[in-house]
Amino acid sequence: MDNNSPESISSRDRPFDFRAPPPSPVASGRRSCVTNDDVLTEFLETSLRVPDLVLPDKIFPKQKFIENPSKIDYEALVYGSKDYEDATSKMLDSIATVGCFQLVNFGISSDLLKSVLDAARGIFRVPLDKRVAVTRSPENRSGFEEVHSEDDTESGQEFVWSRDEDLKLAMEKLWPTGYSNFSETMGRLQSDVEEVAGKIFSVVRDIFLGKLMGGKYDFVGVTDLIDFVCCLHKHRPNVPPDQYADLLRYDVIKMMIRVNDYSHALCLHIFDGSSEFHVYSKKGWVSFCPEKDSIIVTVGDQFQALSQGQYKHVVGRPVYRSEGEDRISMAFLYSPPPLQPPPRAGSSKDNRGRDVISISQQVVTAVVLTIVYQLLVYICKNF
Repeated sequence: MDNNSPESISSRDRPFDFRAPPPSPVASGRRSCVTNDDVLTEFLETSLRVPDLVLPDKIFPKQKFIENPSKIDYEALVYGSKDYEDATSKMLDSIATVGCFQLVNFGISSDLLKSVLDAARGIFRVPLDKRVAVTRSPENRSGFEEVHSEDDTESGQEFVWSRDEDLKLAMEKLWPTGYSNFSETMGRLQSDVEEVAGKIFSVVRDIFLGKLMGGKYDFVGVTDLIDFVCCLHKHRPNVPPDQYADLLRYDVIKMMIRVNDYSHALCLHIFDGSSEFHVYSKKGWVSFCPEKDSIIVTVGDQFQALSQGQYKHVVGRPVYRSEGEDRISMAFLYSPPPLQPPPRAGSSKDNRGRDVISISQQVVTAVVLTIVYQLLVYICKNF
């Protein structure tokens, strides 16, 4: 027998014989064997429906009502009156426990506040379909909060104002009769709020941060503030009682998602009366009834970082329950210039970050230059 014949090849050396399976039968045009298709359809629709999820209290804490945070007199806080020690002590204690305090007697004209709040209503009259060019994005941090339909405005509408020239030009096209006047009035209010926020931060810095960091810290680049913006919120009026809880939860979730959109040290909340004021943090959710004509000051992420976590970042929002016209609230986000520590011994930088030449270095340099000069004169005369 030939060794190369097929019969001589061992069965283990033969390649596997792969064969394609037979084609699947084509479905016939006969009807389903299920006698009642409606019952099957209803079963599938019911079984595939996503159930409504209820978040547990551990993830979504219940609302807690607390006593009003400390009411701090601005003049006593910044002008060093006899009540200074008491005011600063109450302020720091309120920040540590609640994350905010109430500021009164702050010196900003009530007429100016009212005029800005009234004028701000005109911003939200811009139709939704025309807001595309002035909608917030990662590249454009000012403008309207994005909405996709009327349903997205159920919990309110938001607009972030700044001195950005592109925002001004775009808004003047959408609201030509009022935006220039609003922006000018808003600029005056911003200057006043900036002064108040700066003095409050300076007081806290000198009392707390100076001790914590072991030295006096100065502002660097005083004129260059970081992202001083104002978030305007139009609150939905006449919320039905049965929808209030759901809208409130939706608002809380949205705010916590956007909590890091704007880094800041302090937030000053200005509003025309409210039923409650809510403060949200990782520790929980608390509510209180704010004093009339007060500013609520909350702590931001920069303040938490500077205090090494002793003071926690919180988010605040006034809440309106009663019926009436549209309500507007404003949240001014204040970020101070970077804090610069004092120069260490032997450091070549001053407290403004500039290069510094010490006295000993100047003396050595003068001696070296003198020797070099004398040597050059000697060489020129003798050679």
